[in-house]
Amino acid sequence: MSDIEDSVFVPDHERASVRPSPNFGPRQDGKRVSILILHYTGMETGEAAEALLESPESEVSAHYVVHEDGRIVQMVPERERAWHAGKSFWHGETDINSCSIGIEIVNQGPRGDFPEFPDAQIKAVIALSRDICTRHSIRPERVLAHSDIAPSRKIDPGEKFPWERLHHAGIGHWVKPSPIRGGRFLVLGDRGQPVEALQSMLALYGYEVPINGVFEMKTEAAVKGFQRHFRSHKVDGVADISTIETLHRLLSGFSVVSS
Repeated sequence: MSDIEDSVFVPDHERASVRPSPNFGPRQDGKRVSILILHYTGMETGEAAEALLESPESEVSAHYVVHEDGRIVQMVPERERAWHAGKSFWHGETDINSCSIGIEIVNQGPRGDFPEFPDAQIKAVIALSRDICTRHSIRPERVLAHSDIAPSRKIDPGEKFPWERLHHAGIGHWVKPSPIRGGRFLVLGDRGQPVEALQSMLALYGYEVPINGVFEMKTEAAVKGFQRHFRSHKVDGVADISTIETLHRLLSGFSVVSS
């Protein structure tokens, strides 16, 4: 039997076809799946993305790829550790690959001036995400963007991803963002107790930020990551009243648990 034939597996999701990638390993330290990470591929085509994710030289992979027409391809069994998160952090966890499932959503991102996600594709993402979250008991606040867990270096799945639509389908934590208006704001270089309070809220939600009262680059990156997910019509890294109120209402809506 060839290596390819030997690596074929039964898909975990009933609508998925299988295209096995060799880029995976065992989940470490007995970690169980508790996080779902959504990405965009950022490549010209879905076929190009799949080719990269199955190339041993790339050393990257994901559990699933969802194409524009709604086709779902599984490349790594859910029981295994795919290599999709990279250097990342959430609620103190740094080996996100060992406790997550990664979905790559075919979208050119900046290569194509951030095209809209087709309806068929989002319907497939919803069905797949609902199935994964149900089987692994993933809490809504642990359905995350790549830009949540690595905000200093990633922006996917981007400002056009319809998090509100997923939330209304029962997937993910979300609140209607507070309107943008005038008033006090915090920016890069600010210092003091208000900055420390902002950092404390971001850290409580899960972002990696120092709690030192200094609005430095890591804090700005976390604010941008938060805005991309929850206040996407203005992503500027400025902690204005809209951003702070939206974050506060998210935290008020549930009891934060780290794992």
